[in-house]
Amino acid sequence: MDRDIRRALEALADEAYRKFASSLIPNADHLLGVRLPELRRLAKSIARNDDWRAFLRHADNRYFEETMLQGMVIGYARADVEELLRHVAAFVPRIDNWSVCDSFCAGLKFAKAHRRRVWDFLQPYLASDREFEVRFGVVMLLTYFVDDEYIDRVLEWCGRIRHDGYYAKMAVAWAISVCFVHDPERTMAWLEESTLDDFTHNMAIRKTIESRRVDADARNRLRGMMRRPVRATRSDE
Repeated sequence: MDRDIRRALEALADEAYRKFASSLIPNADHLLGVRLPELRRLAKSIARNDDWRAFLRHADNRYFEETMLQGMVIGYARADVEELLRHVAAFVPRIDNWSVCDSFCAGLKFAKAHRRRVWDFLQPYLASDREFEVRFGVVMLLTYFVDDEYIDRVLEWCGRIRHDGYYAKMAVAWAISVCFVHDPERTMAWLEESTLDDFTHNMAIRKTIESRRVDADARNRLRGMMRRPVRATRSDE
């Protein structure tokens, strides 16, 4: 099966897209250049097969797309939540770039139906000392937990995370901007009192201002809250 999957991926490779994707995704070595819609179609096909568990056990990670495909299969697979979370836990250590992380999180739609269990599952990742484990946890929060029930807990975690990694900080900034769109008044008040580091604080404001769903008055107020710029260094630099 592994050889068949690799041959299928190689047949879908697009050299022009490979060069484009390589410029956007640090740490993504050995790209074939397969576009995401093609990967999703292949992942759905594998997930419908009774052998999807065997695929996950034996899948290779030589190519970026092979890793991405495994994450997508987990998202499309049909199984109980505890089994799916075991597969998620096995996959997370393979995440070493923002693209795999964010695509993986977007595909874990079973989280919507099991939010209490998934919230508990995410806690160790949010407290991790590994950059992409933190990013995984935060992107899961901003994707599935920004609503009236959980927003205070999401903001609390955004304020607690102190990881120095660029991609962890950017995830926190992104999460705050999503919270702001959902509840501007609550998030504005939180930002005014937060103890975020300067880089994350400024990036949260910048990403919020960029949203078309934030009105002009809020944007002006946010601009006045910017701190002296501080640059964060990416782990791949």
